[in-house]
Amino acid sequence: RNRLGPPAHRCIKGVRAMVFGLTALHTTQRQLVVMSPAEKEPLSVTLKNAAWKAGGGGIAGGIAMFINVGTLMWMRTTVNFQYRYGMTTMEALRHLYAEGGVRRFYRGIGPALFQGPLSRFGDTASNAGMLALWDSFEGTKNLPTAAKTVTASAAAAGFRVLLMPIDACKTILQVEGANGLTLLGAKIRTSGIGVLWNGAIGAMSATFVGHYPWFFTYNYLNAALPTYDRKKELPKYLARNAVVGFCSSAVSDTISNSVRVLKTTVQTSTVAITYGEALKMVIEKDGISGLMFRGLVTKIISNGCQGILFSVFWRLGQDYLAQREKEKKA
Repeated sequence: RNRLGPPAHRCIKGVRAMVFGLTALHTTQRQLVVMSPAEKEPLSVTLKNAAWKAGGGGIAGGIAMFINVGTLMWMRTTVNFQYRYGMTTMEALRHLYAEGGVRRFYRGIGPALFQGPLSRFGDTASNAGMLALWDSFEGTKNLPTAAKTVTASAAAAGFRVLLMPIDACKTILQVEGANGLTLLGAKIRTSGIGVLWNGAIGAMSATFVGHYPWFFTYNYLNAALPTYDRKKELPKYLARNAVVGFCSSAVSDTISNSVRVLKTTVQTSTVAITYGEALKMVIEKDGISGLMFRGLVTKIISNGCQGILFSVFWRLGQDYLAQREKEKKA
């Protein structure tokens, strides 16, 4: 188709015990305890502890992402529209507003409120769980951060496939507006239910390509930058986590942008197309630069804001709950 160009304390209370486990994500890299053979845990205990920490990290991340979706949905809609049709940020914003005002930017918010927290759950659970697992073994705990993070990236990429039907509904509404689900229904009738997974390979690839540099940058900066006490130096504490979040998102977005352009084009086409056909469509319209940079500026700003909010809320929540847990044990 041609186009013209609930109170926070309740959430915290509900995940107190789980989030405490996530604190090991940032402490194990700097404070590894070497266990003697007699003290070493059985494999079953190691796996159980890794799963517990993954659950804690994932739930904390899901809550933070739920907040982000509600506040930054309009930017995500603009990004996906640009992925599909090109345009500059301002051209896309004007076009979307002309189609339906402010409400147009929030088409697909229902699926997004499910997908956002679930996606971040998979990302953070994979990262926290895999790092905890590797750090639990004498032979792997000293592996480079890059080697540990790559396994988490693969796990997160696989998790995204389960969410593709939700993603399909959300993205078609963002790109096509109120008529999106009608177009998706017609596509299903023509090509079968499998079209709900159109773009799955692209989503997995984009998740792997984007997740790995995000968490590698996050883990690296988190270990390299000086730390500040939340109670005594709150401004520096928040600024530190904001910088870590923004840098992680910017690196991830730049590396994975071309894959996301192809994924969105395949997914939102009104007829089933291949990735080769999507590549040809994008290059014929905007050239190689369109493939590499469509929506990238908007994406960096959007994900940068999300990364900042996510990192700040995540660290605030886990530190608060860790302190509460320590007080209870004392």
